[in-house]
Amino acid sequence: MSKLLPISAIIPTRDRPLPLKRMLSSLGKQSVQPVEAIIIDGSSNEETTKLCQTSIPNLDTKLIYHKATEIGAAIQRNQAMAYANEEAILFLDDDIIFEPDCLKRLWTALQNNPHLGGVNAMITNQKYSPPGPISRFLFPFLHGKLETSYAGKCIGPAFNLLPEDRPDLPAVVEVEWLNTTCTLYRREALPEHLFDPLLTRYRLMEDLTLSLKVGKNWQLANARTARIFHDSQPGDHKNNPTILGKMELINRHYIMTQILERNTWWDYVKLTVFQLWQIAAVCWHNFSAVGPTLMGKLAAIKEIIFPL
Repeated sequence: MSKLLPISAIIPTRDRPLPLKRMLSSLGKQSVQPVEAIIIDGSSNEETTKLCQTSIPNLDTKLIYHKATEIGAAIQRNQAMAYANEEAILFLDDDIIFEPDCLKRLWTALQNNPHLGGVNAMITNQKYSPPGPISRFLFPFLHGKLETSYAGKCIGPAFNLLPEDRPDLPAVVEVEWLNTTCTLYRREALPEHLFDPLLTRYRLMEDLTLSLKVGKNWQLANARTARIFHDSQPGDHKNNPTILGKMELINRHYIMTQILERNTWWDYVKLTVFQLWQIAAVCWHNFSAVGPTLMGKLAAIKEIIFPL
């Protein structure tokens, strides 16, 4: 039997019983496990309900199942917090696979530093890449200064970069933001309301917003040796370039102005340059998506100028 830790795991899911089962089976192989896992299910059928009523091999964590009252990862996490009982909150996506001792290393990192508000796992298949030829000029422009590495930073108009995985780095590396893919927070570090209403409406960068809020009063870190694989599943907003383009600009503008309080005309210049860079990248990788992306951006600009 695995040792149970005073952790409430929060898992939003929707119509993905097979990835969820695989994730729970992976959790059952961990050397330590959360006391409870709160599953907020937005599925259109009963397959996930049935899964949560079955026994998962070696999973000692108590599964607490609730139907979602509203759909969306951020708003489902908000709902889950009402059922969480423990002193630490573990945000998990339903499509990850743990490597051995991942949760133990996250817990150890949090316990070893009383100033640490949250720590996330290293996603082995989503890693930081050093700036390319164009980015070498773009990143210092957005950031306002040159850095030897931008890994784990949030620069300019709320542009967040992945943490770095190098063997010469320590096991726990301080960063400026955290994801919600596999992240352990002290409950006392979290805001009363996890995710803002705007970010429950437009599901993008809610993890950045939450961690930046926590980071105002607490340190944040990436536990490089606590590792997961993220088998990212498709979603409607991921497949629709118009929706994605609109979400991205509205949410980034919100984070830039309301969370980071970057409101000067120069900040808006940086946001404009960043958006042009993104559109150029779309043009390079998928020219057919340029038109829909531009439509999304224009819709976002309209909503920013004339809020709903």
